[in-house]
Amino acid sequence: MSRRVLPYRVPTEDVVSAESWRLVVEDGEVPLPEAMPDWDYQLDLSLRRTVRVDLERARRQSGLPDDAPLVLSAVWTATGSNLSGPAEQIPMPANATGVAEFDFRLRGADLGGLLLLDTALLLAERRTDARPSTPRRAGSVLWSDRQTLRLQGDAPQFPMAVIDFARTSFPDDAAWHLQISGGLDSATMGSLLLLVNERNSATASAFQKASKPGPVDRIVLSAVYADAARTMVEHALNQDDFTEETDFAEGSLGATLLNLVEQLFPGQSITDIRLRRQQSPALFASDLQAAVKIFKV
Repeated sequence: MSRRVLPYRVPTEDVVSAESWRLVVEDGEVPLPEAMPDWDYQLDLSLRRTVRVDLERARRQSGLPDDAPLVLSAVWTATGSNLSGPAEQIPMPANATGVAEFDFRLRGADLGGLLLLDTALLLAERRTDARPSTPRRAGSVLWSDRQTLRLQGDAPQFPMAVIDFARTSFPDDAAWHLQISGGLDSATMGSLLLLVNERNSATASAFQKASKPGPVDRIVLSAVYADAARTMVEHALNQDDFTEETDFAEGSLGATLLNLVEQLFPGQSITDIRLRRQQSPALFASDLQAAVKIFKV
């Protein structure tokens, strides 16, 4: 990864020794994988990492005094939800070596898409007496790195909630309902919500076991995802401004729907897809069923 050019002195990369992120699982810890294809929004992520800093060299090479306060910070960003936040900040001591043991948990409901984990060594406080060539502002970055984890596979991913449909306007015996609200420019994570009827034990159980589904659970999940994809595609085709030429912002509902349509119907124009649905709705339903590969478990 190329290093960003900063307008002040920074230490050499070797002043920081950073272990890779580790994912905490039932049996212990594993190195952070590149992707988790079976992840779902009910699965929180517990992450750990050890970072060691030669603080004497870090301060000296940056032109900082020996007592300049430094902090190691971990920040997460999820492209699927357009959310981000500080995971953990660990103040560094004044002695020669600092060790940070990051250990935190991220809520699955806040995640999705690509999870970016940024770690940085920062100046903790503003320095009023600093020379122009040295870090002076609080938050000045002396060192940083990034690791990524893809949480979203080919299946549609969105927040979900398990509720009692008897207390809603939905039919008591319905198993699930995908709720779509807002316009195509709205954020995806605020526009989609999968509601699962807790009275339907097969569906509720399948989502509880989504990270390690059994044969029956896989069939149920396949049916839900296929129906959700159908609902999303039909919602998109019903919008007059849903076209290839529309410049949807990243993370918007329009961009998510456009990506889904392109995955399911590669090489086909939205105009042709829309006409096929209007002229042959039954055949279009079969096309969509084949595209989502329903029950291929």
